[in-house]
Amino acid sequence: MKRIVVVPYDPQWVQEFALASREIAAALGENLIEIHHIGSTSIPEIHAKPVIDMLAVVADIAAVDARSEPMMALGYQVRGEFGIAGRRYFPRDNADGARTHQIHAFQSGSPHISRHLAFRDFMRAHGEIAQQYSDLKRTLAAAHPDDLNAYMDGKDAFIQEMEARALAWVAAGRPVAD
Repeated sequence: MKRIVVVPYDPQWVQEFALASREIAAALGENLIEIHHIGSTSIPEIHAKPVIDMLAVVADIAAVDARSEPMMALGYQVRGEFGIAGRRYFPRDNADGARTHQIHAFQSGSPHISRHLAFRDFMRAHGEIAQQYSDLKRTLAAAHPDDLNAYMDGKDAFIQEMEARALAWVAAGRPVAD
């Protein structure tokens, strides 16, 4: 069973994303439009599970399926939609079986793209709220170190509320910076 580990922010995550994104760009080829660092490792100064989350925006989601071999060659597992229609999900674990990276690929225009980027940018722009999220994750990881479902369920209401606020913030004219 994998333990839930939440660690302090590591500035090295930015470089890990940069390296992984170059590899992903080569693996996905010309179908890739852009790739973004998302998730908690993309939000400075908050605690996170040390997993580099990436959002790949592609021109044609079905064409991603033809790129399974190059993705597997980089150590990623090919999981298909994995519970979210229109997504292609690729997790990568280290030699010890700990998750280190995961890619969520969506076709350009998917509402999942805007919600992920809005949440990330909202957290980056609102440090106090980001710290509340950090504290919540630390509390949940301590309370449920061996129960990923309880950890995720404990974050859900906060994430849903902040995502709604983030989307409203963007709709009100706040720039979505990258």
